[in-house]
Amino acid sequence: MIRLLLPALVLLPNFAQAEPLRIATFNTELSRKGPGILLRDILRGDDPSIASVVQAITAANPDIIVLQGIDYDLELSALNALADAHTAAGAPYPHRFAAPPNAGRQSDVDLNGDGKLGGPRDAQGYGRFFGQGAMAILSRYPIQTKNLQNFSTLIWRDLPGSLYPMIDGKPFAGVEAHATQRLSSNGHWSLPIQSPNGPITLLTYHATPPVFDGPEDRNGRRNHDETTFWVHHLAGSIGTPPTHPFILLGDANLDPIRGDGRGEAIAALLAHPSIQDPLPEHPTVNWSQTGPMRVDYILPSRDWKVVDAGLIWPKGDDASRHALVWVDLTR
Repeated sequence: MIRLLLPALVLLPNFAQAEPLRIATFNTELSRKGPGILLRDILRGDDPSIASVVQAITAANPDIIVLQGIDYDLELSALNALADAHTAAGAPYPHRFAAPPNAGRQSDVDLNGDGKLGGPRDAQGYGRFFGQGAMAILSRYPIQTKNLQNFSTLIWRDLPGSLYPMIDGKPFAGVEAHATQRLSSNGHWSLPIQSPNGPITLLTYHATPPVFDGPEDRNGRRNHDETTFWVHHLAGSIGTPPTHPFILLGDANLDPIRGDGRGEAIAALLAHPSIQDPLPEHPTVNWSQTGPMRVDYILPSRDWKVVDAGLIWPKGDDASRHALVWVDLTR
């Protein structure tokens, strides 16, 4: 476990402060190759990758954690089974949330321009089946789902300044794809939670990897725009920006310096005047192809006091390649 005490932000004496709120994000990489398999493996209770995830989350002991790489099902059976495994390990999360994702949601359009229909890249977000590798939230505090802003249906071309690829002045993969392709490869959520520190808003997403495409750079451009979305949201040009202190977190699949992505998008977000960065320059993933990179982020608004922050690297041969990232916050 990497733990980083931030002495410049140590709370001054004689100030009444609530207990720190621990927020975490973790790409679990638990996604399976077919629907129902993750639920089966959780219920069996002997899967090493699931045990590694439970151990990492239990060690971090966050109050609220956003998960990526969790297969979605309509009844949230896999998410509830995973939460039950945490309860058995002494880390109960009574409040759970997941919304239908774009991952694996078939479009009936040739979105990737290969002349075929029905492939995983013709889904609104990559997926061999609906819900593969989606997002979810576990919380110790009530989630105000009635106030959810879910931007997952936003068409990519409708993002201001969209980088949707154009070839000789015409949209890549055709006019129908241009009119159909959503921006979010998984989802973009603004979700209030009632914490002991008062109401807070989680802004979260999981962007597509900026690779696995052709010279049109479809994935690289989409990855850029999935992060740039938040700049527009915070400016109030898409949806209603948070009125409470917020935390922007998730897997951007984008390093500001390293890799093949358009790093200027995450660099601009990190420099946003309403955001602070508790863990600058700390790698959060170790891919064999690239080595260590920073792709997972927790970015609190500036009205939080950051008490502590760190990473937990899961253990085991089948463990996620991503670290669990956590931050302790007070107001």
